[in-house]
Amino acid sequence: MEKRWVINEPGDDETVEALMKSLGVDRVIANLLVQRGVTSFESAKAFFRPSLDDLHDPFLMKDMTEAIDRLTTAMEKQERVLVYGDYDVDGTTSVALVYTYLKSHFDFIDYYIPDRYSEGYGVSIKGIDYAAENNFSLVIALDCGIKAIEKIAYAKEKGVDFIICDHHTPDDELPLAAAVLDPKRKDCDYPCDVLSGCGVGFKLMQGLAQRKNWDFETLTPLLDLLAVSIASDIVPITGENRVLTFFGLKQLNESPRLGLKTILNLAGVTKHLSVNDIVFKIGPRINAAGRIQSGNRAVQLLIAEKEEAATLIGDTINGLNEDRKELDHTITDDALDRVAKSKALLAKKSTVLFDRNWHKGVIGIVASRMIESYYKPTVILTESNGFATGSARSVDGFDLYNAISACSDLLENFGGHKYAAGLTMKIENVSAFQQRFEEYVCDNITDDMLVPQVKVDANISLSDITPKFYRVLKQFEPFGPKNMTPVFISEKVVDYGYSRPVGRNKEHLKLSVVDDIREGDVKGGIAFSMGKLYPKIASGAQFDVCYSVQENEYMGKIETQLMVRDIKF
Repeated sequence: MEKRWVINEPGDDETVEALMKSLGVDRVIANLLVQRGVTSFESAKAFFRPSLDDLHDPFLMKDMTEAIDRLTTAMEKQERVLVYGDYDVDGTTSVALVYTYLKSHFDFIDYYIPDRYSEGYGVSIKGIDYAAENNFSLVIALDCGIKAIEKIAYAKEKGVDFIICDHHTPDDELPLAAAVLDPKRKDCDYPCDVLSGCGVGFKLMQGLAQRKNWDFETLTPLLDLLAVSIASDIVPITGENRVLTFFGLKQLNESPRLGLKTILNLAGVTKHLSVNDIVFKIGPRINAAGRIQSGNRAVQLLIAEKEEAATLIGDTINGLNEDRKELDHTITDDALDRVAKSKALLAKKSTVLFDRNWHKGVIGIVASRMIESYYKPTVILTESNGFATGSARSVDGFDLYNAISACSDLLENFGGHKYAAGLTMKIENVSAFQQRFEEYVCDNITDDMLVPQVKVDANISLSDITPKFYRVLKQFEPFGPKNMTPVFISEKVVDYGYSRPVGRNKEHLKLSVVDDIREGDVKGGIAFSMGKLYPKIASGAQFDVCYSVQENEYMGKIETQLMVRDIKF
């Protein structure tokens, strides 16, 4: 698929110059920092040397005082407290974090994860009934609840109070809970409005620790869970999230809790762990429990204290992840086949597919995979409890949440973000939704948005990539949204003579290139799925290469190499 290379706006010249002098770095590094909002020595220090002292006061969040008042009252009166969370990574890590911390100070506590199939997303009537029947007078809802107006009213009738800890976009009307913590509330001035659901739960625990004068050190063992939620929920890794992720990764690498250590062993992760490892190795395994069976399994593993139990649950979850992969591939192949065989679907600017028999647990993954092949806003729907329910994913620059909102009269409920959302409708509304969604997309999407883009930070020479340059670049970690791995272009490079196709079917390309054959500053690289370009590269043709820089270890030797994103002749 043809890609657009979009070079990010360079930093202001004067600011870049000043930063070069104050930090003693080259222009490329200074420019990368300014592009990321790091414009002074002080902000560079905060960026390169994150500190837990930089975390915000939790009481800056609207309703935090009310939340802590209600929680401390429950603890003092020995009320029964239920920790309630969604079945995905953010929800299950949130529940594990809050449950673990409260359990260490308070006995009258349990947790509840709704069933994806019988209850669906968020606060459920079944969950409220469970709380009421089992004498839980306070529920802490994590990563959900911001739109549960009627359900919270129902809970109140049943004598069940709620503290809502959510991070999704609220409507104008908020639920009448004891407290509603959501940094995206219009009346909330909390400095970081992009926390994960688990992040909001952590701030609640931080607020409790402050009120009770418990040492902050009691909170640090929770940061491994928080890093997993931030990475998996793809929230911006800037500001407070950067600090939390930095120290969460430190915890994960040095002293992970037993459940996460078990997952790492099952995933075969032995090297220093990065955000990418969380996204591709840890997150999918935690998610698999809720997708295929029950999110309860994930929480059981994350709070496990005995190795035997952790191994048993870990093996089960790993098996569920294998089942998830099989379902994911089968349904993706079916969906791709439908589009390929339909001229009408190929001509549309959106993809909306419905099949009663597709597995609800993997349709979000299928929607993402569809975008890899057909770069359009995509909604994948299946049947659940008599309704069409599904997941939506977007392309860069297009606001999916607004598109779905424009069809809200056809929906029973929906929620999510600019780039990912969930929705439910009556089955008889699917056809009308397909039409209306397509109309909205046609009216609001640009042709550029329908071409996948690679965002490029800078145009550099291969000779710029020195050991010092890479050492500083590594300190930009942890990478993630708003601080992505830097991407570069080098123009008019040529094969040095050692490039070759690799892989079982020669589908990949091992590169050996120079800026100019006369200079001889040779750089190695790997270009996945680009093996077909080998004959032209081997012929000596000049090409532009788009890449990030990474370390490659081979036979005990560590070298920098280009991780190639795209090649243009």
